Amino acid sequence: MTDHLMGVYNRAPLSVARGQGAWLWDTEGRQYLDCVAGIATNALGHCHPKLVAALTEQANTLWHVSNIFRVPGQEALAERLTAATFADVVFFASTGTESVECALKTARRYHYAKGAPERIDVIGFAGSFHGRTYGAINAAGNPSYTEGFGPRLPGYVQLTLDDAAGLAEAIARPTTAAVIVEPVQGEGGARALTGEWLTELRRLCTAHGVLLIYDEVQSGMGRTGRLFAHQWFEGAEPDIMCVAKALGGGYPVAACLATADAASGMVAGVHGTTFGGSPLAMAVALAAFDEISSPDTLAHARDVAEDLRRQLVDLAARYPDVIQDVRGKGLLIGLRMIPNNREFMGIARDHGLLVAGGGENCVRLLPPLTLSHAEAAEAVTRLALACETVRAQVAQAA
Repeated sequence: MTDHLMGVYNRAPLSVARGQGAWLWDTEGRQYLDCVAGIATNALGHCHPKLVAALTEQANTLWHVSNIFRVPGQEALAERLTAATFADVVFFASTGTESVECALKTARRYHYAKGAPERIDVIGFAGSFHGRTYGAINAAGNPSYTEGFGPRLPGYVQLTLDDAAGLAEAIARPTTAAVIVEPVQGEGGARALTGEWLTELRRLCTAHGVLLIYDEVQSGMGRTGRLFAHQWFEGAEPDIMCVAKALGGGYPVAACLATADAASGMVAGVHGTTFGGSPLAMAVALAAFDEISSPDTLAHARDVAEDLRRQLVDLAARYPDVIQDVRGKGLLIGLRMIPNNREFMGIARDHGLLVAGGGENCVRLLPPLTLSHAEAAEAVTRLALACETVRAQVAQAA
């Protein structure tokens, strides 16, 4: 391993070489079933032929220009996104945390433009994750991400998801600008919010003139079996939404979507980006969007998710000493573990299965939406082998 990389990642001892579909191979030729998928990013698996073709064609035409010019691909993808959602306008960026930054600025700028500059407070929730930029870590408020970076930014309020009275009081404050929430928490432990909770949040925000921001960076683009997780619930639509990860199927693309009213303060010169919405990014994202949003892809994702969840519930019943709970929604699945989740991830990797970590001692399964039923069964088989290994270790230590 090199000493020339900044030591901010606790990397697994696996050096990846190539991928195809739901499978990865390391530099020594060992094969792994990839249920991380770039952390819910490679929604169509590795090296999907339509994405490869789009990337190759565009790479031979035009890579990058400034946003001082029109980029036809941006206009085409924005049209698709707005047609499929609540939104009227889109801003393109490169990463999820950039889409969150845009959302936060959009919300505050909205109130400023409406003559209420005092409305700057953004309400976030314990267990949330919105990215690693300074605004995003303050919106989430996780002490492990904010510690050591100077004083906390003003105007950020943290609550718990089960504090209904506290949430209602905070939204009603005259300084509140927005609420930001993940309809399905990812890093926080694959916690899916109910339709009742989201629609009540929508009602409160509307009643008090507060903008509602959904962070669907991880839960969006088919991950739950609908194009976006909040679309399972009628009447829960946001004013602003952050999208990234699977939007480019593995290529770095992000978007901040908003209604025309919510974005009314975002006029020329108040925001921008160098790389967001490049011709190369748009070509890949258009191909990914068309494939992911197709009824066949979404129907398959729902079907295989139901199959996988059924098998995981059965697995948890067989290994109650290892798996405490199965949670999440669609193919954003969390297994709440009894043994240390990080140690279990290593054991699963030894059995040729890649899983991600998560809060509340969870491991997450985030496979591609194209995962086959046979591959879902294989993932459960390998999880069972990992559970057997944990059980044997506990018995040996007793």
